[in-house]
Amino acid sequence: MPDLVQIKYINTHQRKHAVENPEIENSRRPEWLKVKLPTGENYAFLKNLVSRKKLNTVCEDARCPNMAECWSRRTATFMILGEVCTRSCGFCSVKLGKPEALDYDEPRRVAESIRELGLKHAVITSVNRDDEKLGGADIFAMTINKIRELAPQCKVEVLIPDFRGVWEALYIVIDARPDILNHNIETVPRLYHFVRPQANYQRTLELLERSKGSGLTTKSGFMVGLGESDDEVFELMEALSNVNCDIITIGQYLRPTKNHLPVQRFVHPEVFKLYKTIGLEMGFNHVESGPLVRSSYHADEQAV
Repeated sequence: MPDLVQIKYINTHQRKHAVENPEIENSRRPEWLKVKLPTGENYAFLKNLVSRKKLNTVCEDARCPNMAECWSRRTATFMILGEVCTRSCGFCSVKLGKPEALDYDEPRRVAESIRELGLKHAVITSVNRDDEKLGGADIFAMTINKIRELAPQCKVEVLIPDFRGVWEALYIVIDARPDILNHNIETVPRLYHFVRPQANYQRTLELLERSKGSGLTTKSGFMVGLGESDDEVFELMEALSNVNCDIITIGQYLRPTKNHLPVQRFVHPEVFKLYKTIGLEMGFNHVESGPLVRSSYHADEQAV
């Protein structure tokens, strides 16, 4: 497991050198970024279910702006392997620290929840578990298999970590044959040392290439508004196209707290439409592009 004190120091030092944009930081969010607070009968039902089954959702832990919409539709992204991450990405609000032991009963509880919700498409993601040799890949596989057993009508999408490039771990997940394998590239290569300091751009591309080579439908996503140029966005899309990625998602970065990387620009909805047009011209099967788009947004519609 990496030295957490060292990681915190490195990331704090790096973020001090990330350029603040006072014009953006002191301005109100544009109208197109305003969302409703989560309420309603379906929201309350899912909230109770998650609590009762002692599960985590990335919707809550990552402060997703679409939680109201998705939970009202009784859809959610389940986060396995605990709620504490071994990495400190500059954009993410999930807790950093020393994780607890893996919970091998978690796959059953996730599958039972999916059955109770009657889902036709489920997204399973996780924190990074660099403290484990296989990074929790076995739990991913067990969860996929348990969903197949208890909710056979449900398609399974997994949003996986990079497993530190331990390909043995990746193939454990691949062999469980999820309907979609997603691994987010997150940002352009120039910004990796700020945004994903413990990740590797080429490793992410290789993971997607290996997964596609194994016959899976692959998916990846990234944020804009972190300081990248539009030319860099198009180059990133081309890199994903070159490894035959099937589906991509593009959304606006929103700063979770003052301790995270600052927003450098708010990208206009018309620019997101342009990203989508160009992405489809590049040959992607589906491009979900918009200010509030996140990895799992409308995931069920992308799978058809």
